[in-house]
Amino acid sequence: MEQRDAVVAVLLRGGRLLAIRRGPGVASPGYWQPLSGKVEPGETQEQAVVREVREEVGLTVVPEAKIWESETDDGRFRLHWWTARADAGEVVPDPDEVAETRWVTPEEFLALDPVFDGDREFFERILPGR
Repeated sequence: MEQRDAVVAVLLRGGRLLAIRRGPGVASPGYWQPLSGKVEPGETQEQAVVREVREEVGLTVVPEAKIWESETDDGRFRLHWWTARADAGEVVPDPDEVAETRWVTPEEFLALDPVFDGDREFFERILPGR
């Protein structure tokens, strides 16, 4: 099976990041995570970050830096982790993809349940060094 590329958007605003609980229309509903989605053919990772965030929560963001790579638990996707600024705008979730949103600190994210192992690793090991 060929591995596909996907992006993870760590949206930052005022010392907090946006966590979403996956909605009923996606795999693994109910899991908490940062925003994420597939990179479409011909699209850069930065373009994918902007598009996915707009589609899932209606925000316009500015990608800042790619800070990590990982794989999904099932190995189907290579995840490219990006920080992005979301300085203004109201979060308007797509109800199929996003059941709930919260602006949280990294510590508060780690208290959410359930979360994917790779997301936990990012917030425990990668983000604190940034």
